[in-house]
Amino acid sequence: MNKTLFAASALGLVMAGMAGSVLAAPDWSKVPSRQVTLFYPGTSGIEWIQNGTEHGGAKALRKGDRCISCHEDEKKFTVDIATADILGGKKLEPKAITGRPGTIPVNVQAANDGSNLYLRFSWKEPKDAADKKDKDNPVKLAVMLEEGKVVAKDAKGKEVLIGTAGGCWGTCHTDARTMPGADDKKTKYVTGGTLANGQYYDMMQWKSGKGAKPVDGHVADKRVMEGGKALVSAEGKKEGDTWTVTFTRKFTGGEGDVALAAGKVVNMGFAIHNDSSEGRFHHVSFGYTLGIDAKADITAAK
Repeated sequence: MNKTLFAASALGLVMAGMAGSVLAAPDWSKVPSRQVTLFYPGTSGIEWIQNGTEHGGAKALRKGDRCISCHEDEKKFTVDIATADILGGKKLEPKAITGRPGTIPVNVQAANDGSNLYLRFSWKEPKDAADKKDKDNPVKLAVMLEEGKVVAKDAKGKEVLIGTAGGCWGTCHTDARTMPGADDKKTKYVTGGTLANGQYYDMMQWKSGKGAKPVDGHVADKRVMEGGKALVSAEGKKEGDTWTVTFTRKFTGGEGDVALAAGKVVNMGFAIHNDSSEGRFHHVSFGYTLGIDAKADITAAK
């Protein structure tokens, strides 16, 4: 081997070794965990939560309060949002849904290595027997990140920073697919959203189907399931009755990727499609803040 080839090979080995160390997963046993309760929302799109005659929190949203300001109390959450009425078809669901759990408790962990964000979600698989439409993927988990720019106007025309107040509710509308009577081709979207004005959600998704490709996309004026360049990997496994899904994401990427950096705080929401469900038939979180080496609801520390 000539000197040039040897030097190139040696450099390649060094670079590979460096990349391996940078992308080494955290020791999750040493990373703090926060339990987040996901719940079944029925047809409670953004229009519903901003309607003061339907949702008591509409006034609080107009004042700039966050959803978890009221709903973080787990006792209150279980009583009020456990979705017994929704699943029973009494409200926010045109007919009763049997066999579906109202809530899914999920343990959330986050860490970073200075260049990459690591997110880990783990939960016990609940018994579920409803809406088996995505037979290729028994389970899916999606995460959305947002920089505090997505707004929504309520019935009175007042703008609400919905990405900050309610996580990914800025993408959920009553005229989107799988909503009652809606256009089956219309996906999630942000009203007035564009990549240029920063009103969009960065989205990544893991799918459990064999050979399924992870999604690295965004939601602006429509949902785009590709184009992102920040997602390094999305991996999941089931051990016994417990699912664990881990995302590795670069701090910076390309179009539609929210840029991260030490000291920065962004908004985060996530959802689980359980038991081969699709569309709106998922369990969702409220909105939480994610801090990179910064104080937040969930902090990704080194």
